[in-house]
Amino acid sequence: MRTAFNRVTLLKWTLAAAAFTTCSVVLHAQDLNQPEFVQIDMTGTWKPFPHFWETMFGSGRANLSLRDDYRGDLRATKQATGFTFVRFHAILDDENGVYDVNSQSQPIYNFSYVDQIYDGLLENGVKPFVEISFMPRKLAANLTPHPFWYKPLPSPPNDPAKWSALIEAFTRHLEDRYGKDEVQSWYFEVWNEPNIDFWDGVPKKETYFALYDVTAKAIKDVDATLRVGGPATAQAAWVDEFIAHCASNHIALDFVSSHIYGNENPVDVFGKSMPILRRDMVGAAVKKVYDQVQASAFPRMPIIWSEYNATYMNQPEVTDSAFIGPWLANNIRECDGMTSMMSYWTFSDVFEEQGVVKTPFYGGYGLIAERGIPKAAFHVFSLLHQLGDERLLLPQEDTLVTRTKQGHVVVALWNYAEPNQSIAAKTFMLRVRGAKAKHYRMQIVDPQHGSALAIWQQMGRPASPTRAQIAELKKRSQLGEPVTETIDAPITVPAQGLVVITIF
Repeated sequence: MRTAFNRVTLLKWTLAAAAFTTCSVVLHAQDLNQPEFVQIDMTGTWKPFPHFWETMFGSGRANLSLRDDYRGDLRATKQATGFTFVRFHAILDDENGVYDVNSQSQPIYNFSYVDQIYDGLLENGVKPFVEISFMPRKLAANLTPHPFWYKPLPSPPNDPAKWSALIEAFTRHLEDRYGKDEVQSWYFEVWNEPNIDFWDGVPKKETYFALYDVTAKAIKDVDATLRVGGPATAQAAWVDEFIAHCASNHIALDFVSSHIYGNENPVDVFGKSMPILRRDMVGAAVKKVYDQVQASAFPRMPIIWSEYNATYMNQPEVTDSAFIGPWLANNIRECDGMTSMMSYWTFSDVFEEQGVVKTPFYGGYGLIAERGIPKAAFHVFSLLHQLGDERLLLPQEDTLVTRTKQGHVVVALWNYAEPNQSIAAKTFMLRVRGAKAKHYRMQIVDPQHGSALAIWQQMGRPASPTRAQIAELKKRSQLGEPVTETIDAPITVPAQGLVVITIF
C-alpha cells in the first residue's frame, strides 16, 4: 500500500479536518430539483454481475491478525459482505520468526506464527491471498528499512538460491498443513509495489522480474496448480511489460495484479497530465490495464486489483465519511466487466503503518475504526452486498439496477459530491416495466445516517473516547430500519448519499 512515505517522502501525512454540510433524508421533497427517472425494463438485457468489489479486502500486516480486535473486525466484515480473501503485507517479516540461520549459516525455518496467522483466517471463513513479502533480515542484500513503523526490509535477497529454498519450504509447509485442495484455492502474489519504495533493487523493474521468476518457479516446483502472479505494482504500472516478460521467457503467470487510488496523479498512472477526477481515477486505471491485457499474449489473464481506495493519504473527510458510498458505487459501475477481483484497502483500522492509532477518526483506511466502531464505509459495503447477480445496463451515471437469483430487483442510487463540496439533493423516480411492482424498501447512508464520524464530531471529537462514548458511537451509527414506500414515491438523496432499494 502507499502512504506519504511511499512517495519517497515527497508528501507528508496530513490529518485533514472533516467538514460536512448538514443533510437529512427528505423522501418526498418536490421542490429541490427535477426528478431523474430510472427506467427499469424487466424484459431488457441483463448481464452477469459478480460481486468483484467485495471478494477480497486488504488489512494491516500479517502479525496484526493475531489480535482479538482484528479478528472481531474480520468476523463483522465477513458477516456484512461474505468476502473470501484477505491480503496483508509481511508474512515473511522477522517479527513472525520465519527465517534464521545456524552457526554454519544453514537456514532454519519456523512457521509457528504463520500457522497461527493463517489458522485464524480459516477458522473465520476467510482464505489468505498470500502476498510474499518482506525480506527476512538474514536474507536481505540491503538492511535499510522502509519508513513504516514496523520497519520492513524492501530488499532483494542476498542469495537467490536461499530465497528460492525458503519459498519452496514455505509453500510445501502450507500444503502439508492445510492440504493441497485448500491451498490450491489460494493466490500467491509476489511482493508489493516494487515500482516504488517497497523494492530497492537496482534497476527496479529488472531486479523485480528476476525475483518473480525465482519465486514463481519455487512455488510451481511444489505444486504446478498453485496460482501465482504479480507485479503488484502501484499506479497501474508495468502490467503490459510484465506479461511480455513472462510470455517471452516462459515464466508461470496465473493472474496479473496492480494497485490504484482515487487521488493518484494522472502523470504517474498514464504518463501525462489528464483531467481525471478522484471519482473516475480507479475506473480509468482499470480500463487502461484491461486494454493492455486484451492486447497482450494472454488476453484472458485474470486481472486482480489487490489494493484500491479513494485515497492513499489520511483524509477523514474521505475514508471516515459517507463520501465513500457514492464513490464506491460509481467505481463498481465503471469497473464492472474489466476485473476479476478488487481488494478495498482495508477492512479494519487495526493498522500500524504510521504507528499506534492515536484517535478513532484520523483518516484510516478501514471500514471499522478502532474499538470496533463501524464507519459509514462499513454500512456502504453492507448495503451494496444486497445487489443482485445480474445487472441491467442503463445510461445513468448514478444508478445500478440489479436482479437477484430470486428475481428481486435491487437498485443503488447515489449523489456524488467531493469532500466539502456543497451540492443540491437529487430526486429519483422509479418506472418499472414488465413487473407488477407496487412498493420499494430502502436504506440510506449519508453524512447524517450510518456515519460514526458525524456522531464523533458532535461529541467534540474526543481523541480517546470513553467506554460509554464508544458504546454510543456503535449504537447511534447503525443503519436505520428500512423505509417502505409506494413505487411512485420520489426518492431524494442528499449530497454524499447512497440509497439501496429493493422493489416488490
